[in-house]
Amino acid sequence: MPSSAAQSLLLGLIGSGIQASRAPALHEGEAAQQGLRCIYKLIDIAKLGLGVDALPELLTAAERLGFAGLNITHPCKQAVIPYLHELSPDARVLGAVNTVLLRDGRRVGCNTDWYGFAENFRRGLPNVPLTRAVQLGAGGAGAAVAHAALTLGVGELTICDIDSGRMAALADSLCARFGAGRAVVATDMASAMAAADGVINATPIGMVDHPGLPLPSEFLRSALWVAEIVYFPLETDLLRTARAVGCRTLDGGGMAVFQAVEAFRLFTDIAPDAGRMLRHFAALSSV
Repeated sequence: MPSSAAQSLLLGLIGSGIQASRAPALHEGEAAQQGLRCIYKLIDIAKLGLGVDALPELLTAAERLGFAGLNITHPCKQAVIPYLHELSPDARVLGAVNTVLLRDGRRVGCNTDWYGFAENFRRGLPNVPLTRAVQLGAGGAGAAVAHAALTLGVGELTICDIDSGRMAALADSLCARFGAGRAVVATDMASAMAAADGVINATPIGMVDHPGLPLPSEFLRSALWVAEIVYFPLETDLLRTARAVGCRTLDGGGMAVFQAVEAFRLFTDIAPDAGRMLRHFAALSSV
């Protein structure tokens, strides 16, 4: 933590359609438990009528106002990179940033999303088969989640995205890191789903502002596990439909908490209480 913020912390989240975010409550609540005063602001580009082209101005404004750091979410996780001075090893490998540390005039981009997904998956879907999985979405969150999926032991990950170039680039990047054939692009979605053990939704579809299913419901069957990154609402249309046909499911709440756990540590240099943050999230979600 910067010395000037020894007892207080100003943080924020930049993204679009983020009014329902639990991040302010999670960070402010844990900071209070650690004896810190934290103010966490939402910088919603949709509400402000701005696009990702406003990122340079927003970063400069945050620096001038004394922010210690920022979380970054859709659609800014990749767009923010050109405006940073440095990337952590994870962020550099993934090509996506969800946490920016503002330190002595420098902007350091980090990625805690992949850890958040991996930790949630380990706890929430233990012992599921991992021979083949399908991932929907190859954007900033998708890059982190795909990295986590292969780290967790998925043998072959089929990537599906509406942007064919982005889909191919992510598959190539994953194969370069994890080995040839570990990631492939989707050429026949029906066949890929029929051969899969599970499916991961790493798209915004299912969020309050993006309702609906990210894939045809007929592709779901009881033998599949289904993991979601969307956490507001916790019960997305995908999870509801999957549970109705007997799938094991995992909501995105744990990922939201565990990426925040690691971001809090980066912002403060203090190890947060993950169990306490999980309980806080559960209480917030039950309201």
